[in-house]
Amino acid sequence: MIVSDLRSGVEQLGDMIAKASVIVPFTGAGISTECGIPDFRSPGGLWTRNRPIPFDEFVASQEARDESWRRRFTMEPTFKAAKPGRGHRALASLYRAGKVPAIITQNIDNLHQMSGFAAADVIELHGNTTYGRCIGCGRHYALSWVKMRFDADGAAPDCIDCSEPVKTATISFGQAMPEDAMQRAAELAQSCDLFIAIGSSLVVWPAAGFPLMAKNGGARLVIINREPTEQDELADLVIRHDIGETLGPFVGN
Repeated sequence: MIVSDLRSGVEQLGDMIAKASVIVPFTGAGISTECGIPDFRSPGGLWTRNRPIPFDEFVASQEARDESWRRRFTMEPTFKAAKPGRGHRALASLYRAGKVPAIITQNIDNLHQMSGFAAADVIELHGNTTYGRCIGCGRHYALSWVKMRFDADGAAPDCIDCSEPVKTATISFGQAMPEDAMQRAAELAQSCDLFIAIGSSLVVWPAAGFPLMAKNGGARLVIINREPTEQDELADLVIRHDIGETLGPFVGN
């Protein structure tokens, strides 16, 4: 059911939340736009101005690694200034209330952790941009360390343990999805009775398969997104309104 009236949509969502025992939220870029984090895919987004650097190109080319880190450091003021929005805080309220065991996200901005979710309960399908990680041994690096080495050498650094390249801890095009996160997301989708997809275009696979997995498992499906998605017709409730306004009433104390 697609609702055009925001008040009606919020009321129906509230009723579904009240009746649900296990709620699994699934978030995309739309939940973070009010926090100042740009949507990469939308018109005017970062990927319309800068071609994404595929993983194999990052691995093969020092120039590509340098450019990748240059772009990341350019974005640092934006990520550093971002604070959780109404959507993040509403989901954190449901988490604290025991309704939400964990959250699945396509986002890389760390805002769910900042809103109150334990890091272990944020299932990051596309990684996290707030630190670096060696693509060989997996060692973590603070961005400040990478920046210091980058500025000193004029080049993206390699791992001090295994000499493999250090990359932001995000999943690039062509890079393998994190197996543990995918497995846990599947388990959550199959065990919930209410799945809420928020701010996702639901076009990026395999992540877009989780709402379908939840629906096929008997869960009710809610989609909150400004634009239509290919899964709207499968949903029990579709709210095409601003995410902050839609979820704001569910922000607890």
